[in-house]
Amino acid sequence: MQALLMAASEDLRMHPLTYTRPKAMLPLANKPIMEHLLLEIKKAGIAEFLIVVGYHGEMVRDYFGTGERWGIHIEYITQRQQRGTASAVKRAECRVADRFLVINGDIVARAKDIEQLVNADKVTLMLTEVDNPSDLGAVEIEDNKIKRIQEKTPEPSSRLVSAGMYLLTPDVFPSIESCRPSARGNYDLTDCLQHLIDSGYHVGYYTTDYWLNPDYPWDLLEANNDFLSKARTTKNLAEIEDNVTIKGKVSIGKGTQVKSGCYIEGPVIIGERCVIGPGCYLCPGTTIGNDCQIGGMVEIKNSIIMSICRVANHSFVGDSIIGEGCFIGSGAMTATIRLDGKNIKVAGIDTGKQELGVIMGDKVQVGVNASIDAGTIIGNNSLIGPGAEPNGVILPNSKIL
Repeated sequence: MQALLMAASEDLRMHPLTYTRPKAMLPLANKPIMEHLLLEIKKAGIAEFLIVVGYHGEMVRDYFGTGERWGIHIEYITQRQQRGTASAVKRAECRVADRFLVINGDIVARAKDIEQLVNADKVTLMLTEVDNPSDLGAVEIEDNKIKRIQEKTPEPSSRLVSAGMYLLTPDVFPSIESCRPSARGNYDLTDCLQHLIDSGYHVGYYTTDYWLNPDYPWDLLEANNDFLSKARTTKNLAEIEDNVTIKGKVSIGKGTQVKSGCYIEGPVIIGERCVIGPGCYLCPGTTIGNDCQIGGMVEIKNSIIMSICRVANHSFVGDSIIGEGCFIGSGAMTATIRLDGKNIKVAGIDTGKQELGVIMGDKVQVGVNASIDAGTIIGNNSLIGPGAEPNGVILPNSKIL
């Protein structure tokens, strides 16, 4: 059996992080989302993969290659125009066998749920229950059968939604041919499945209570914490100086130096070839990528720091996501709460969080003593001057002086 993974989309809701990468390549616990998914699919017994790429597809190809590193085989399908999931499945028609999996590459699932789909003998969906189904494909069940699938409707009739995981057979291809584009101009797989249901086909389903599908950048923090807290093993390959305290689950990569006076409280992951300290405090929920420099007396709390970043002395980064290649100058601070105690809003969206720092794209430069307001978005390649006080949404290539 083959697994067809969808990794062609940009996902505007994930800006500024997806200005420079597809959503499936966003990191959780120092691995792309899709790598976690791929490993679970392999555990379910599948070693043949087709990956649909489009937006920044070269990043996916360069990272996963032929799959040899994971003991699998990967081939690629290019979707140059983002016309929806059904369009992507149609492109794979001549390359799939009688039964095949289709899974969104930007979700995380469990092997045991994937195994249920693998064992299905007809078109079958994986469903899950969510609090707000309006942005997803809501599924209505009647007499233990799928009656209706509503894609992104403002008034969904059910809290059950498609989890972006399907077992498909060739029965689906005529329905794809018959489907019309949605109001958004996309050919959605859920619409095609509805056409199949309306034709009298009994589409099966399973349900799961585990499903990670980060919709917005701040959702990555919660998902990252989930992976860190559930890590079964840790490794410490660092060069550690005297007077360093390490507590809890902490993994540190090869070639990293941890200097005197650092206090690391897990769960924490630090990548390879980093320099940490002296005198740093790394709090729970922190992930630091490869080739980073974290200066003296820096505190990092519940944050994702991507690779090739430098955080200079006496800075604080809290509840934040820092893109690749960023520089944060000495004494820079990220606020993480509102003084009135209310939830933090980003571009008018209630994040549901009372603690949220900055979401920073790639290659942002932050000057000394800058003070970044809670819930600030900073686009890639922006320059934040010394002592500046950025807030709100800052577009890419901006200068705040």
